[in-house]
Amino acid sequence: MAIIEGVSTAPSGETELAKVRRARKMYRILGETYPDAHCELDFKTPLQLLVATVLSAQTTDVAVNKVTPVLFAKYPNARAIAEADPAEMENIVHPLGFYRAKTRSVIGLGRALLEKFDGEVPRKLDQLVQLPGVGRKTANVVLGNAFGVPGITVDTHFGRLARRFGWTTSESPEVVEAEVGALFPRKDWSMLSHLLIWHGRRCCEAKKPQCWRCPLATVCPSYGIGPTEPPAKKK
Repeated sequence: MAIIEGVSTAPSGETELAKVRRARKMYRILGETYPDAHCELDFKTPLQLLVATVLSAQTTDVAVNKVTPVLFAKYPNARAIAEADPAEMENIVHPLGFYRAKTRSVIGLGRALLEKFDGEVPRKLDQLVQLPGVGRKTANVVLGNAFGVPGITVDTHFGRLARRFGWTTSESPEVVEAEVGALFPRKDWSMLSHLLIWHGRRCCEAKKPQCWRCPLATVCPSYGIGPTEPPAKKK
């Protein structure tokens, strides 16, 4: 095993078949650990999920979920969003930070949906990425969770864990998506995204991975980059 800047590569001499088997075993373990893993953004429609995902940049899902009920009540469809008064929307999304930029993105999104897709959220990746502020990550979130179309969501957690697990060495989200996708059946891609994101938020953190309590300790090539013993309890 090699450690590069705190990120492990795959075990030395591991064949592609062995990597596939190890990756799928890790997937099974994570599935047993987080049986309730799901998208943590609250939504009822594809449009709500699309807007919430755009708003989630540089903030937490918890923060977004506090803002969106008011936002969606005031702007229930693409037309209402497109015709929104920027100052009023800014006031609603202000707690999320970068509120001016996010307001511009959301209003632009509403206008593009009206102009290109009759106000409906498209169901194809190549159409979703035509929308302002929507990249492959956001598109895959919407496809997987609103439409049931399998996709891999490469956010910061997913990318970090995929590299620590030795599934890829790339920093490019598109390369990570392709290389990790090749290890799993397509039907598992969306759940795989949820599981890695949940594990990244709850255990395999960026600065202090909690190796001492990780369910993947026996199969993870990065085991040991974080503490392997539980922290001493304060008296």
